[in-house]
Amino acid sequence: MADDPLAPPAALAGDVTVPPAVAGAEPVQSVCTPIRLSYTYTPGKALSRYLRAMAERRILGERCGVTGQVFVPPRGVSPLAGTTTAGVVELADTGYVDSFNITRVPIERRPDLKPPYCSAWIVLDGASVGFMGLVINIAPEEVRIGMRVRAVWKPDDELETSAANILGWEPTGEPDEVIDDYERLGRADPGRA
Repeated sequence: MADDPLAPPAALAGDVTVPPAVAGAEPVQSVCTPIRLSYTYTPGKALSRYLRAMAERRILGERCGVTGQVFVPPRGVSPLAGTTTAGVVELADTGYVDSFNITRVPIERRPDLKPPYCSAWIVLDGASVGFMGLVINIAPEEVRIGMRVRAVWKPDDELETSAANILGWEPTGEPDEVIDDYERLGRADPGRA
């Protein structure tokens, strides 16, 4: 049936012809194979600078020399222009929730995250794009698009060269951002409404 979303594509809907050499073999129903991928990641100059700044409770981004956009975390290259970034920008540890998701199911490998919890796309003041963070110190049902948030940092004696220094993002109590112009996304300086 053409309207059935679970129906296989027409190219795969026909009869399967089994080669004579395996005609009597038991069909494979599934394969369960343990798999492991070990790797070492070495951050480049831009990300190393970002991580060192995080140990000082600072957030760094980089400005694209072509578009003027500020990206965080920095990568050394503008993802839009494909050119080397023009300079480092220190950003505030405040911003707003651009979108969010409430998770109500536990994640086996993250027992520290007790459902329900809220993951959000946080746009820092002065940045052109956002990044993912947890919204904390508020009931997930109270999180909203445009809500102003600030970073909650680890205590000074626990800081390291890691983005995990930010434990989450909590509401500031400031008035919400007014987000009615989605064309603002990606502009060099979206500014506050």
